[in-house]
Amino acid sequence: MPSPDAPVADPVRPTPWHGQAPVVAVVAVGGGIGAGARYAAALLWPTGTTGFPWTTFWVNVVGCFVIGLFMVAITERWTAHRLVRPFFGTGVLGGFTTFSTYAVDIQRLIEEGRPATGLAYLAATLLAALTAVRLAATTAERVVRTSPAPRREKGKRSS
Repeated sequence: MPSPDAPVADPVRPTPWHGQAPVVAVVAVGGGIGAGARYAAALLWPTGTTGFPWTTFWVNVVGCFVIGLFMVAITERWTAHRLVRPFFGTGVLGGFTTFSTYAVDIQRLIEEGRPATGLAYLAATLLAALTAVRLAATTAERVVRTSPAPRREKGKRSS
């Protein structure tokens, strides 16, 4: 029998990354895909140096619309693998939408002496993005309620 004063080994503690590495990896990959798509949109529809930042506006609105559809789909319709939400929701759509460019665009408009346009852009983006996510979620919820559940083959799991 060990003596009562004998040192006791500390239990093995998981590292802070324990179990999180796959999540971080899929967010990083998804973020790269989303940022690449946003960059492609900026190349396809460039905003002139004195123009209204329509590309950023529409990227953010479309991204919000897609997140509304996506969240209803994976929470109320399909059983998704645990990495789908961080990959697509946080990664792809987080990389696609852009608060930082939105903020820089507002600052640029104000510094160019167009504060009314900057404030209009600020308000319009916020209103349009919130409207888009709500419209998408409401539409998706209605579709989910009225359509039959997806069929699954016997013995197959959805993951």
